[in-house]
Amino acid sequence: METQYQYVRIEKVGKVAHLTLNRPDILNAVHQAAAIEVAAAAHALAADPAIRLIAIRGAGRAFCTGIDLKALAADGIDMRYFRIWEDALRCFETMDKLVLCMIHGHAVGGGLQLAMACDIRVATADANLSVPAVNEGLIPGLGTFRLARFIGHGRAKRMILSGDPVTGAEALKIGLVDHLVSAAGMATEFNALIEKYMGVNSEGCRLSKLAVNECFDLRFEPFLERYMGLQEQAFASKDFNEAMTAYRAKRAPVWR
Repeated sequence: METQYQYVRIEKVGKVAHLTLNRPDILNAVHQAAAIEVAAAAHALAADPAIRLIAIRGAGRAFCTGIDLKALAADGIDMRYFRIWEDALRCFETMDKLVLCMIHGHAVGGGLQLAMACDIRVATADANLSVPAVNEGLIPGLGTFRLARFIGHGRAKRMILSGDPVTGAEALKIGLVDHLVSAAGMATEFNALIEKYMGVNSEGCRLSKLAVNECFDLRFEPFLERYMGLQEQAFASKDFNEAMTAYRAKRAPVWR
């Protein structure tokens, strides 16, 4: 089933939602109308109980090149754009579903921020990842917040202050992406990774995502209490019962 937007395509296949940024003629740059659609799609998918995993791609030759500079130069910028875009990213980041993205071509500025808001980043070795906002006289959004958490303050400052890109292969080495796939087999290999993560996509997996998200924001004692609450939810879940049943039957669990 496909849901229609102007700048985003969403196709639901079983428990997986495939979200494709759809402005290929300008390398999926995002203007305000596109940001509004991405945010709306994110919240709609977050609220859909039938969806367990979201796979994000870019149509055409790139994943996403961030803010639409042509629109910015022609019309100026409404500061609400940044809040709308961040609302979309935060929704992907905090929803109780796994979010994977496939980076090819370019993931620039807000496009790299979108990738960092996903749980698992997959890239081709020759992909180009950068935060060039300083070259535009701007701050790279909350890339300043996320990037240092991924690759450390030193590397983050180098990328942000120079605007220099890293390749997908380099990004794997520094922890900015999680898997490399070949350019020729990108679609097939990404789909195989989707199947891999769907195979472990239990309630415990989703609660683990929430716990990892919060580990940077809480001191140990409150985090311990939060962990205990999440673990109680996991023990009470149907997925845990299925895991124990499967263990006793010596078979693989089938998640609901």
